[in-house]
Amino acid sequence: MKAHIHAHVPYARLAEHLDYAIANSVNPEVFLSADSLDSLVWEELASHASVLHEAGLATTIHAPFIDLNPGAIDSSIREATRNRIRQVMRAAELLRPRAIVVHPGYDDLHYGDNSLVWLKNSIEFWSEFVPRARELGTILAVENIFEKEPSTIKALLDAIDDPCFRHCFDIGHWNMFTTVTLEEWFCELGSYIVESHIHDNNGTSDEHLPVGEGKIDFARFFPLLNRYAPQAIWTIEAHSTERLQRAITNIRKFF
Repeated sequence: MKAHIHAHVPYARLAEHLDYAIANSVNPEVFLSADSLDSLVWEELASHASVLHEAGLATTIHAPFIDLNPGAIDSSIREATRNRIRQVMRAAELLRPRAIVVHPGYDDLHYGDNSLVWLKNSIEFWSEFVPRARELGTILAVENIFEKEPSTIKALLDAIDDPCFRHCFDIGHWNMFTTVTLEEWFCELGSYIVESHIHDNNGTSDEHLPVGEGKIDFARFFPLLNRYAPQAIWTIEAHSTERLQRAITNIRKFF
């Protein structure tokens, strides 16, 4: 089993989960929503970061995503997204995350014939932030959301072509939207994966079930992840302490 397990924690609940995280060696993936960024007390964040680092825990960050889109056709949406990512990068100065998970903002229904415009805008957008990620010693990791297959994410990764801009593979989202097999996805993007969001579902909604309690074939998934991305961060998206505990227990069954 991997030595470093991360768990998704909204920033608003980070303080109440610090003792549990330290006692159980669970590294937090801190979700910074738009609301939390607007109300953030930077001295408080610095204090939380200090406690985590002194305990020897690593962090990752999940950037805000609702209503945001780095590849948007509307320039005002791109600017709003840019402002949020700037706030996230400031938070990263304190949290020193191993990776920052970001959403691509692409889906076929919205973009269709405008996919190349979305790609051009996305390349310009993320190219602005990659140098800062490098300075902070972190990696921007683009997560699959509505993607049915990996071509748009691969085109973005190939265009930027930087070790500080990589892929977060979400197995739950893959299960909901995919038109390709796990093997095909990993063949295309496996070498880019620096993090994986690990949770289960039954294929129709984003249930965030513990591993093994939905329909995802984890007996296929874990060998592929170990083969293509042996150093990847494993982040359990359980959304409750009880589900997190069940997920960790269930993961052990595969090793």
